[in-house]
Amino acid sequence: MDISVVIPLYNEAESLPELHSWITRVMEQKGFSYEIIFCNDGSTDGSLSVIKRLAGDDDHVHCVSFSRNYGKSPALNEGFRRAKGDVVITMDADLQDSPDEIPELYRMIMKDGFDLVSGWKKKRYDPLSKTIPTKLFNATARKVSGIKNLHDFNCGLKAYRNEVVKHIEVYGDMHRYIPYLAKNAGYKKIGEKEVHHQARKYGSTKFGLDRFVNGYLDLATLWFQSKFGIKPMHIFGLLGSLMFLVGFIATVTVLTLKIISMCSDSYYFYVTKSVYFYLSLAAMIMGLQFFLTGFIGELITRNSPERNNYLIGEDW
Repeated sequence: MDISVVIPLYNEAESLPELHSWITRVMEQKGFSYEIIFCNDGSTDGSLSVIKRLAGDDDHVHCVSFSRNYGKSPALNEGFRRAKGDVVITMDADLQDSPDEIPELYRMIMKDGFDLVSGWKKKRYDPLSKTIPTKLFNATARKVSGIKNLHDFNCGLKAYRNEVVKHIEVYGDMHRYIPYLAKNAGYKKIGEKEVHHQARKYGSTKFGLDRFVNGYLDLATLWFQSKFGIKPMHIFGLLGSLMFLVGFIATVTVLTLKIISMCSDSYYFYVTKSVYFYLSLAAMIMGLQFFLTGFIGELITRNSPERNNYLIGEDW
């Protein structure tokens, strides 16, 4: 099979027939063998009924439907598990992504040799309250991930080589960072294509401004996991040692001042009145806590059944 189109959706009943017709027209014009996998994320507006009706008329249509709303990432993950096509295309169900982009995305994967191609909505039909935070978010993601050539990490229109989606796990809200997940899994041929962005035709957006706050937290989590996920002692042990060293220096300073005061008749030094006394206590306690956190993390990691799971590129 040439292409699997994975479409996560939540309350998009109005747009689904038009989207299905558009995808079908493009596939038949180009002669692709294909499947369309609708991932219904617990919709309450009759989206599932629409999908069942489409599936009854078209054998290319498949569906996975959650019993409640879990989020876009779980929906994508289930779609990826079921995708059989050589190239997997993801797009949103709100008609803002154009299926006309599919043939070129397919070519970039199969002919140009990319592992992943991400869409770039250079011209967006979104309010400034959405576009400005998006630019800041993408700038931060480029810096942290090291993927310098992507302008739009969160674009729903992407193409993947099939093996890529089988070797990554999309959970929580990590759909924003699929290129980063792919890079961490060893797939570094990541390209970008400028795609057409259309104004929303039906309904309203399902995402609020809180996604930008959550996005930064998820990025920090992903960065930590990629750097120290299997070696937490390297970060917590280092921080703990530095904090303990600061506390030790403060302790030596306190003792030195105390000895000097005891040998002097002019003044008497009270330990509890010195800032170094409280600094030494706080730093040494925090240092010990950091160190023990790293130690416990190492014990958990070393006993994890996933500790020696590696993706093998070739095995001669």
